[in-house]
This record gives sequence, structure tokens and C-alpha cells, in this order.
Amino acid sequence: MDHAILIMALLVFVALIFDFMNGFHDAANSIALMVSTRLLTPQAAVAWAAFFNFIAFLFFGLHVADTVGKGIIDPNIVNNAVIFGALSGAIAWNLITWWFGIPSSSSHALIGGLLGAGVAHAGTKGIVIGSKLITTGFAIVLSPLFGMLLAMTLSVIVLWLFEKSSPYKTESRFNKMQFISSSFFSLGHGANDAQKTMGIITVLLFANGFLQGNFHVPFWVVISCQLAMGLGTLMGGWRIVRTMGMGITKVRPTGAFCAQTSGSIALFLATSLGIPVSTTHTITGAIVGVGVSRRASAVRWGLASRIVWAWVLTIPCAGLIAAISYHFGRTFL
Repeated sequence: MDHAILIMALLVFVALIFDFMNGFHDAANSIALMVSTRLLTPQAAVAWAAFFNFIAFLFFGLHVADTVGKGIIDPNIVNNAVIFGALSGAIAWNLITWWFGIPSSSSHALIGGLLGAGVAHAGTKGIVIGSKLITTGFAIVLSPLFGMLLAMTLSVIVLWLFEKSSPYKTESRFNKMQFISSSFFSLGHGANDAQKTMGIITVLLFANGFLQGNFHVPFWVVISCQLAMGLGTLMGGWRIVRTMGMGITKVRPTGAFCAQTSGSIALFLATSLGIPVSTTHTITGAIVGVGVSRRASAVRWGLASRIVWAWVLTIPCAGLIAAISYHFGRTFL
């Protein structure tokens, strides 16, 4: 029993490392626009985002945790090696994309890791072919498009409403309004992303007999995951901040407000429906939408295409690493 508890504690620790890296890797999603528009210093921006990341559990249910815990791979095939493989694949891919400063999805890296480790363990029969997986698949494609279209629409409305206003006063007003839009986006990020790790830890607890009955997330798991994500955000992924805040397109305060507001609407909607979406995809799509609302040439399409390729490769690459890690992990777990 002591050995089982030790292994369990080690895997929970690895899961929290992933959650920490998720906050670290995705900090750019929450703070890049505040930093690039000089609303806050980088240090103040990460503290602001980390606070709202942490308190997100107070405002949303745990539907996303339920989806990740039992809607991607069959909970009955989950064992320690599967979880180790899934987390290893997701962490490795996050490190690779962080090193090159490419925004990628921690969420989809985790989904790819689950699929890769699950298939390595039980073949394709381990995949739950159902509405949750199908909905998640559609969300991979639709979340950046939704963010882009919503940001384009909101940008055009703002430009029309403030057409006769002084540009300086307008930008100054929207710079202050970013405090609201960025806090909403950080809430959405903390709610959707931290819940994925909650689902992983909870299904692991069930698989090892530490939880019984219907699928439910213990409160200590909720707090641990929110804290790990908040601390990760405090560290800030500065390589990706530069890409998000200044690399895709030049963003003024009005555009930052529109992008953050559009992204938060998409995240709130997805979280309420229990859909694990990518905050990175969503805010990147919104930033592109802000650029396109001015003119198509305002977007650096070369960089945008690199980001899209990272998105395309995330699930298969994380899945391949996870499958290899599973075979390594089953020898000692």
C-alpha cells in the first residue's frame, strides 16, 4: 500500500507540474495584450492574470473536468502508465513549443497525450467515440474561427461607434477597459484549462481505488490545480508573450479589448458546455480578427502559418511521445 501511495503521489505531482507549465506556457494568452499596449508592466500583468486564474473555480462548474476524465478515453482502461504517458507527451510538447516561442495548445497536447497513451495500452477500442469527443474535435477547428469572427465584428462595431471621437481619448478609455476584458479572459482561461488537469487526477484516483461511486472531483484537487495554474502564470512565458503581443499584428488598446472580450465569450461558452478548448487558439484567432478588421495586410501571415502548423502537429506529436512514454512507464509503474 505504501508503494501504491508513493506512485500515486508521484503521478499527482507530475499532473500538477503539467498544470504549472500550462499556466506558464499560456500566460501569454492572458497578459500579452496588456503588456504590448503598455497597460501594465509584465510583472503586474502576470500577477493580475494569476489572481483571476486562481479564483476561476468559484464561478464555473466542473463540466470540462468530467469530459477530460471520462469523455476522451475509457476510464476503465486507465492505469498509472497511461496517465504517465499522457502527461509526459503533453509536457514534452509544451516544452518544445515554448522553446521556439510558438503558441500551441496545452489542452490539445493533453488530449493528444491521452489518445496516444490510451491507444498504446488498449488499441483504438480505448477511445470513447461519443458526443464529447466529437464536440471536442469540432471545437479544435471552430474555437479560433469563432474568436476571429467575433473579434472582427466587435472591432468594426467599436470603430463605427467611436468614429467621431478623439483617437487619443478613445484609446485611453479602452486601455482602462482592458482591466475588465483581461480579467474575464483570465477567468475563462483558469476555468477551462485547470479543469483538464482536475479530470486527469480524478480519473487516476478512481483507477487506483482512492475514490468510489460516481465521477466527482475532490475539493483538494480543485484547489491544487487552480493554485498550480496560478503559480505557473506568475512565472510568465516571455518567449510566447512577444509572439502573441507583437508578432501577429500591431494591437492598440481598442483591438486588445475586442480580442480579450471575444476570447472570454468563447471560453465562457465552451466551459459552460463542458468542452475543453484551447485558450491559445481562441485568443490567437481573436488577435488575427482584430488585424483583419483593419486590413488583411496588417496580419503577419507568415508567422500565423507557423502557429497553424504547430496546432496541426500538436495532437499527433503529443500522442506519439505519450505512446513511447507509456511503454517506458509500464516497466516501473
